[in-house]
Formats: sequence, C-alpha cells, structure tokens
Amino acid sequence: MRVVAVFSPKGGVGKTSAAVNVAHRAALERRRVLLWDLDPQGAATFYLRVAPRLDGGSRLLVRGGGDITGRILGTDYEYLDVLPSDVALRTLDLALDKAKGSRRRLSKVADVLMGEYDLVVIDCAPSLGLVSENLFRAADLLLVPVIPAPLSVRTLDQLDDALHEGGLEVTTRYFFSLVDGRRQLHRELMEQVMSERDDVLRTVIPEDPDIELMGIERAPVAAFAPTSAAAAAYAELWMELQESLR
Repeated sequence: MRVVAVFSPKGGVGKTSAAVNVAHRAALERRRVLLWDLDPQGAATFYLRVAPRLDGGSRLLVRGGGDITGRILGTDYEYLDVLPSDVALRTLDLALDKAKGSRRRLSKVADVLMGEYDLVVIDCAPSLGLVSENLFRAADLLLVPVIPAPLSVRTLDQLDDALHEGGLEVTTRYFFSLVDGRRQLHRELMEQVMSERDDVLRTVIPEDPDIELMGIERAPVAAFAPTSAAAAAYAELWMELQESLR
C-alpha cells in the first residue's frame, strides 16, 4: 500500500489534474485506488462526477475512526473510488488545532484507508498549515507539480525549508507541469533545475487543451482523449512515479 499526496503551496499549477489522472492510470492497471479529495474547492470530486459532500466533514476526519470508509463513493471507473471533498473542509485546520495529537490525526485516517486500497492518492489544498503537515506525516511520497516560471520554481526551496524546519522526512518528487516547449524560458528553467536537483522527475506535463477539457468532460484525460499528448504524459508520470514508490 502506498499513500501519494499531490501537493503544491501554489495554486494553478496542475495539481488536481495530476491527482485525478495518476489515480485513473493506476486503476487502469487493476489496482484498487482511492482518490481522497482534501481540497475544499472539490475539483477532483467534480472531475469524477461525484457530489462534493462529506457527511461529518472536518469532525469526521479529526476523529480518524473507521466511520470514514462509509463515506467512500464509487466512480464511473472500475477500481477507482473517491472520498469526496466538502466545503466544510475549509475549517479543517481549525478543527485539527483544537484536537490532541493534532499533527497526526490524518495519519490515523490514512491507516484506516490503507487496509482497503493498493494506492491512495490525496489531492491537497494549496496551503501550508496543520492539514499539510498532517499529510506530510501520512504520505509515503509527496508529488509536487511546478510550472517552469520563476515564482513557481521558488516553491521548491520554500517547500524544502518547510519540511526541514518541521523535522518532516518524506520522499518528495517534483515534476514540471503546464509546460510550453516553444518558450525559451520554460526550457531554460527546466534544464537548470534538473541539473541542480536529483528529486525532479523527467516526465513533463504539457500545456495541452485536453487538460482544460477535463472540466467540460468531467473525466480523466485518458477517458475521453486516450491518444492525446496529455494522456501519454500522465501515463509516463505514473510509470516514473512507481519507480519512486519502490
């Protein structure tokens, strides 16, 4: 069993699309996969045509009990289930702050889920706080999308510092997302970062219209555009991710 948290402190970098498509690729290989949508915006839940409602909301997650499995819903895709988001998750940081052992509460939820699935993919909210710290402790691997632009690339060092300051040891893998290969800045920044770090995956997710169409189709890219460049890129990302999980 593995828990992969897809996270970025910066929004608009392709985090949710990566979470949905990686989960779907794993399910296509007949692995039992749960997509856990912890972003209050509920985009991953929306993409999978599930109503964004988690009865019990933040209180249920803070308790960390076995009741959580009763909130899991099926999707249109065999082997892929979803633990949906809820607008009430906006207060999850506050609820955790009031609880004892607040930094490990979501690890207890992950432990419950681990007995049911081969892979749990968590779509995290784009912020640093108690929720993200909980997830860093619960995850086997942190998967972080980065746009090859100066402000986005800064998040690599910022996240490294946050993990170090919190004494958190979690395997982290970065990958470039929404890449326009025609832009010199994109090419130069990717080359620079890959030459300086050994925790950046080689897979590049292109800036592809089919990714934007996920919001219209409400489906993973491989479900409606299986021969697209985006579908091929997400398949490659999943293959490379498996090597990191080993």
